[in-house]
Amino acid sequence: MSEINVTPFVDVMLVLLIVFMVSAPLLTVGVPIDLPQSQAKALGQNNEPLTISVSVDGKVYLQKDEIKLDDLVAKLKAVIDARGGNPNDLIYVRGDKHVDYGTMMRVMGRISGAGYHRVALVTEVEQSGQ
Repeated sequence: MSEINVTPFVDVMLVLLIVFMVSAPLLTVGVPIDLPQSQAKALGQNNEPLTISVSVDGKVYLQKDEIKLDDLVAKLKAVIDARGGNPNDLIYVRGDKHVDYGTMMRVMGRISGAGYHRVALVTEVEQSGQ
């Protein structure tokens, strides 16, 4: 018999598809933040985007690690040096919709002071009728 039986191959592929569909939502950034909604279109992503999150109680996170606001400039400059001295990388800022404006502006000022000038604010897609 010279025909290839593809049934086991299809079975394995379906199992892998289900595994990846279940595990993909678990791979998102781990700081729980209630993002505001917007109608803006998503931007293209870098290989590994740098994300700063501000939680509802004003805590600042660089990726998943909590840092003090005063240490943010030094950490961001260290990231620029580690990535080859290119401050033109895009940095994502996630802020809970209940964080006060002053806290977000202090974070944005620190980011600008570290040398980053391409900043994207992360929102959720706005649902129609809200």
